[in-house]
Amino acid sequence: MNTGNPVLSEKNFNSAAVPFGAQMTIEGVVNKSFLMLGLVVLSAFFVWNKFFTTGDYGTVSTLMMVGVIGGLIAAVVTVFKPTMARFSAPAYAVLEGLALGGISAMMEASYPGIVFQAVSLTFAVFFSLLAIYKAGWIRVTEKFKMMVFAATAGIAVAYFIDMILMFFGIRIPMIHEGGFFGILFSLFVVGLAAMNLVLDFDFIENAARRGAPQYMEWYGAFGLMVTLIWLYIEILRLLSKLQSRD
Repeated sequence: MNTGNPVLSEKNFNSAAVPFGAQMTIEGVVNKSFLMLGLVVLSAFFVWNKFFTTGDYGTVSTLMMVGVIGGLIAAVVTVFKPTMARFSAPAYAVLEGLALGGISAMMEASYPGIVFQAVSLTFAVFFSLLAIYKAGWIRVTEKFKMMVFAATAGIAVAYFIDMILMFFGIRIPMIHEGGFFGILFSLFVVGLAAMNLVLDFDFIENAARRGAPQYMEWYGAFGLMVTLIWLYIEILRLLSKLQSRD
């Protein structure tokens, strides 16, 4: 059982000898996902408010870097030590909120109204896909999983190369520019992030059915949050490209 979300690997859902009542449930994942989302929103609002109150790019940039680096560390800890997820997953949410708050505030300053649009579209995609998945309209086959995983890995490599080239003053045009191919690329990545959500739904449902340990509720919520944040950033990027063409 595989998923395109690299943090939700099958080895972390070993359910051997888990006593009844100490098992992962869908309701538990949902509750913890909402808690993590609340932490993201609160820390993001803190940075957002600081930006529009003081206009201090330096302070906001520092908070963003703390969020990016700290969030990466918290994510790595969660992936390699799932038993720590009850602590590292909330920490990840708070830290990622710092990064998202700065990114969102700066985007809003350049393109007024873009954040509301991005948030609305993100949740519209999330709940639409959840409804479609629960209705059984999408079949999550092994072939489908492998296709999404391969495409996700390809995008990750492209972003990594772009990050390396950035230090030499070179950028990959499709990732950053608002031309036809740039918008097409962003549409593809948004769609890919959405498909990862479907795989996450399927994986968490199967893990709960198999009786994974209860602490994996935090891990499952963490995996969903990683994909949801990715989806939001890609929608934000797409909207900024579209507005830059006006």
